[in-house]
Amino acid sequence: MRRANPRSIVIWSLVALVGAAGWTVLALARDEEVSAAWMVAAALGSYAVAYRFYSKFIAYKVLKVDRKRATPAERLDNGIDYHPTDRRVLLGHHFAAIAGAGPLVGPVLAAQMGYLPGTIWIIAGVIFAGAVQDMVVLFFSTRRDGKSLGQMAREEIGPVGGAAALLATFAIMIILLGVLALVIVNALAESPWGTFSIAMTVPIALLMGFYLRVLRPGRVSEVSLIGIALLLLALVGGRWIAESSLADTFTLAPSTLVIWLVAYGFIASILPVWMLLAPRDYLSTFMKIGTIVLLALGVVVALPTLKMDPVTDFASRGDGPVFAGSLFPFVFITIACGALSGFHALISSGTTPKMIQKETQVRMIGYGSMLMESSVAVMALVAASIIDPGLYFAMNAPAGVVGDTVQEASKAVAGFGYSISPADLAQAAKNVEESSLLSRTGGAPTLAVGVSEIFSKVTGGSMRAFWYHFAIMFEALFILTALDAGTRVGRFMLQDMLGNIYKPFRRMSWKPGLVFTSAVVTGLWGYFLWVGVHEPLGGINQLFPIFGIANQLLAAVALAVCTTLLVKSGRLKWAWITGIPLAWDATVTLTASWQKVFSSDPRVGFFQQRANYRDAIDEGKILPPAKTMDDMHTVVTNSTVDGVLSATLALLIVVVILDAARVCIKHVRDPSASRLREAPYVESRLTAPAGLFATREEKQEERREERREVAP
Repeated sequence: MRRANPRSIVIWSLVALVGAAGWTVLALARDEEVSAAWMVAAALGSYAVAYRFYSKFIAYKVLKVDRKRATPAERLDNGIDYHPTDRRVLLGHHFAAIAGAGPLVGPVLAAQMGYLPGTIWIIAGVIFAGAVQDMVVLFFSTRRDGKSLGQMAREEIGPVGGAAALLATFAIMIILLGVLALVIVNALAESPWGTFSIAMTVPIALLMGFYLRVLRPGRVSEVSLIGIALLLLALVGGRWIAESSLADTFTLAPSTLVIWLVAYGFIASILPVWMLLAPRDYLSTFMKIGTIVLLALGVVVALPTLKMDPVTDFASRGDGPVFAGSLFPFVFITIACGALSGFHALISSGTTPKMIQKETQVRMIGYGSMLMESSVAVMALVAASIIDPGLYFAMNAPAGVVGDTVQEASKAVAGFGYSISPADLAQAAKNVEESSLLSRTGGAPTLAVGVSEIFSKVTGGSMRAFWYHFAIMFEALFILTALDAGTRVGRFMLQDMLGNIYKPFRRMSWKPGLVFTSAVVTGLWGYFLWVGVHEPLGGINQLFPIFGIANQLLAAVALAVCTTLLVKSGRLKWAWITGIPLAWDATVTLTASWQKVFSSDPRVGFFQQRANYRDAIDEGKILPPAKTMDDMHTVVTNSTVDGVLSATLALLIVVVILDAARVCIKHVRDPSASRLREAPYVESRLTAPAGLFATREEKQEERREERREVAP
């Protein structure tokens, strides 16, 4: 911890001023044009200050990371799941694994409330909650041989809270994986460009894995250049394929995509991590980060204005056409991954702690990766906020609200308080070479339109259709990397659970257990996905409405475990670091769960929706989105399942939090009665930098280590 010099003070003061200027403009501007560049300035300035100061304080003052302590990757290296991985490759893997649909889709939907609430939560939430959770979970899991979140809860909290955590985390994981897979299927169906480009990342990743492992170990820069070049060729080749006679070969039906996704998920979860998973995620990160950086530069160059209101009337009324419910608590639930995500805790206690070289790297990989994901969420919110609000609501409101024609949609949008002509709606679809943009719900198409708007301005108003379809393909690639890593983590979770019954499952790389648990996990989410693809109201579609709440409930489990471990490890005075985010997340998520179960508004409350559809069935009526009486019965079933499942998950999380509180109080009263389940201390023999770039001292240490290795 070095003292700041005058030059550093000046630089960081300027960075802070840039962020403060962005916040000032966003907060005070009313009834005037505001450039989206101010949103980017507020975000980047805040991220930089938070990483430089807050994350460093937590890593070195609170957690007291130890560079001399061997990590499980070093101690348990077996070349399958445990493998010391270069920090740059691991950063790419971790970021690619955590960055799924949430940061792309959630902020787009939350724009219904205006751009200001979402911006505040995305930036403040990640700095004080999301990135903190990811780093602290990664640290504690690394200290425990990379054990899963549920298993840590069982060992450190107790059998009651631990059992509730194991059940809740595994159930939520299957839901999250099914939803991620559904978004991929919807993005790639009938898209030869996207299918070809994404398929090519698999052999490229295999080549990169063998290059680093066998051909040129340690040559990360070389393999990065090779990977980038091949990825660009795959992207260009994808468009060529789409316009050639081979297009039909790569134009796959949704059911075919399901089979390929399940097969890929199974294979990726059992192959050695260095062979496919880590290099593929690292490769994907180049495209993810590259696209987001280009978007930020595009905003600075084109200076698009924010056309969405800072705060819309829907924020207080709670009757928005995109999703029902008031700003509190639903904007926080909808944004999800861009600010705080329970899914991240599963990755931070899944693949990453089994691959990290040094404890000192948890800051860059845990906190830094989450800031990177939050920047994705900010750019998604920018993309949704710079397009015409009338087009935004026409795209994101369901067909039952806006109708099937541009005339009906124009009239419906006018009822929301915004205006767009039928001709403008038709022209917007023509610009991106789509037959219609009406009711393109889910957020992804809206993001693609916003991306095309920014990039087309940079390229002189041309290539809008190209950028739109590029963005659609980019979103599919973005999400697929979370699916493969998530499946592997699901396998770890199931192995931990079964290991409590049959001890051989505790050995993560025990091949019979590895294959069995991978098959179970892929089979579960694959089943829900298959049914969802064939039945619009069934399968994973049935569970989609609880996706956001389930993810945030999982974050409450992670923060409860982190707070408990801070207390039990003698860091009681620092427990507020995760305790305050836990209190906020629990308040928000349990409030949302209560409303989703018991609200009298049928668009919010599952049981009220069930009652309305049940009454309509008795009267012989058909209500949208149902089209037949069978659909009506399906909606009744779905509402019942969602209501019961929401209540059950909320109760499980309450049990976890209460049991964690009991353990913390017990420890404060009698610290000697507590027992930590850390792995024994072993001195590390590896040398590796803590950050992306090695410091002078770290370079000297590496040179000394190299001399020792070559000495006779």
